[in-house]
Amino acid sequence: MWLVALWLTVVGNLPLWQRVASLTADSGHQLPQLLGLGVLVLALIAALLSLLNWPRVFRPVATLLVLVAAANSYFMWQYRVVIDPSMMANVANTDPREVRDLLSWPLLVTLAGVAGPALWWIWRRAPGWHPPLRQVGRNLAGALLALAVAAAALMAGYQGIASLMRGHKELRYMINPLNSVYASAALAVNAGTHAVTTLEPVGTDAKLGASYAAQARPPLVVFVVGETARAQNWGLNGYARQTTPSLAQWQANDGLVNFPNVTSCGTNTQVSVPCIFSPLSRDEGGNETPRSENLLDVLQRAGLAVLWLDNQSGCKGVCDRVPHAQASEQPVAGLCDGGECLDEAMLSGLDARIAALDPERRARGVVLVMHQMGSHGPAYHKRAPESKKPFQPECRSVTLSECPADQLLNAYDNSITYTDHFLSETLGWLKQHAAAGRFDTGLVYVSDHGESLGENGLFLHGVPYALAPVQQKHVPMVSWLSGGLQKRLGVDAGCLRERAAKPASHDNMFHSVLGLMDVTTSVRQPALDLFAPCAGGAGAAPVSASPAG
Repeated sequence: MWLVALWLTVVGNLPLWQRVASLTADSGHQLPQLLGLGVLVLALIAALLSLLNWPRVFRPVATLLVLVAAANSYFMWQYRVVIDPSMMANVANTDPREVRDLLSWPLLVTLAGVAGPALWWIWRRAPGWHPPLRQVGRNLAGALLALAVAAAALMAGYQGIASLMRGHKELRYMINPLNSVYASAALAVNAGTHAVTTLEPVGTDAKLGASYAAQARPPLVVFVVGETARAQNWGLNGYARQTTPSLAQWQANDGLVNFPNVTSCGTNTQVSVPCIFSPLSRDEGGNETPRSENLLDVLQRAGLAVLWLDNQSGCKGVCDRVPHAQASEQPVAGLCDGGECLDEAMLSGLDARIAALDPERRARGVVLVMHQMGSHGPAYHKRAPESKKPFQPECRSVTLSECPADQLLNAYDNSITYTDHFLSETLGWLKQHAAAGRFDTGLVYVSDHGESLGENGLFLHGVPYALAPVQQKHVPMVSWLSGGLQKRLGVDAGCLRERAAKPASHDNMFHSVLGLMDVTTSVRQPALDLFAPCAGGAGAAPVSASPAG
């Protein structure tokens, strides 16, 4: 048991020791700090293994912990991620497509190198047997001994260890496999604490506003939830490359509005998507496990037709009570391959999908949510067709740290350019409906979170929010309203363009979409509605800067 703990401490934590060594290189106390922290980690792992040291339990559990440590080491090495509860939630909700994108030879080599020798040692030795009471005594004695060693190590090196952990909080999420044990336990406790049989109703007083009294056409608003697009690489935000050429044309000629200063609620999809639709701000708990209904429930309660169309790993519970569909369920030739679709597939058969909605609700108005695959990594090269890749050569590996920086940037920017194309196609479809007099149409697009592309050694996303760099939290957003929808709501387009540069966040989305659909309810806060300051009769309402920003 102690040898397994030693292996996990030394080999299973190489990314941790590499990071600590770099942080203490100029301190003059590098070796003592490494040794002190090493003994502390060894003792804590040994205490855990001592409690699990039962004949039929130890080998399978130790095997799992060794494999987890090896996998964690790989992802911490390659992408500089840390293992916290939100990252564990991502792991729990990962679908087969995402797993496939992460598989690589370097991953298998790391698993073999880190886990192989330890697994050979674990399984070559027959488990010992002792009477149950004696085994309990042995396990408790081993755990107490280990904890005593941990306490001694902590006291001996408290000043250095405490200073290191306070100044670099990410280190606590790098200790394998204790990080995964803690994250899993925290996730389970959180799920148990917030487990409810019925979500708290929201907007029970929701009703349609005055614009529906004698409407000539119902409203149709498309809300596109982007994936992993970061504002830094968004052409409309002044990026050196024109990654949004089509949207630039919509901005110049058709009134598209760009919001350059928008902050996400989380750094991963599992947190951000529910938060976008939550009536709560991030400070109020919108980033936590949902305990109440969301925007889609309120829209449906008001009598509108709602449809969620997904090209991702699901809606994270947001769409459970409204009509929803997966793009891959109806594969489109040329757009879907191997069970994965490009985002344009969501536009195929869209008229038929809307026609299939409840006719009475559809006659009042429609809200269509499209959840993109967007720029989901690390396989950025899969997110755009070959004909829509202006930046070459591009990285085609999922081992991002091995890609030249310019090729990695090319692959990511190609995915942003394809999102530009997809949004332009969606806008064209909406404009056609408006021109034909079928609907008063509009579109809102916002990304769920950003992405790191090697800055400060970080890749992908999911860094704990308090520690996350701006690249993972600053996201792009645009809106477009047809002339009919502007007139219907009394929105001044010039006012909206002028105010779009003010700080905003995911906190604004719930209230802004309710405003666009003219749904009145006591839970809607006009101060958080991005369109209210420029709508008829609401000119004095301020746009609130988000607490999340």
